[in-house]
Amino acid sequence: MAKTFVALLRGINVGGRRKVPMAQLRALLEGLGYDGVRTYLQSGNAVFTAAEPDADAVRVELERAIEAEFGFAVPCVVVDGRYLRAVVAACPFPAAELEGKQLHATFLSRQPEPERLAGLDPAAFAPEDFRLGDRVLYLYAPDGLGRSKLGEALHRPAVLKGIDWTSRNWNSVLALVELAGE
Repeated sequence: MAKTFVALLRGINVGGRRKVPMAQLRALLEGLGYDGVRTYLQSGNAVFTAAEPDADAVRVELERAIEAEFGFAVPCVVVDGRYLRAVVAACPFPAAELEGKQLHATFLSRQPEPERLAGLDPAAFAPEDFRLGDRVLYLYAPDGLGRSKLGEALHRPAVLKGIDWTSRNWNSVLALVELAGE
């Protein structure tokens, strides 16, 4: 039985570098045998179905194919549609009351050890705040991620070293949940 996956590519199509046109990404995914391929925005969001039930196997195949096609490595986080819906359901912030640009989800390839976050005092960054979920960091940044000191601190190598990650604003997360349907 086919499973719906969401692939989140990190660091593409930013500032004219590491270009991955979405039409080419869709063709690449279809060439790998995935069905129902759709992309969202230009920042590397793809939804598709695959017979392969393991997200990590899909990630490895996708990362290899992207590097072969475009000539550079692109870290990807691949999750299934159910997990993405669970991320939305578990959001510890009042998402419905916030603007989409104020709330972000940083998707992680694996759960970080708690001590990695222990040195971050949320009170020092107020009114910004974060919570760790299941392989996701929820970040409330009232002035947006681009101005967030807490976001900067959370994405430092000391916190995320050895973990592939990529962030999406809440509007994108909700749009991807809708695209993943099921």
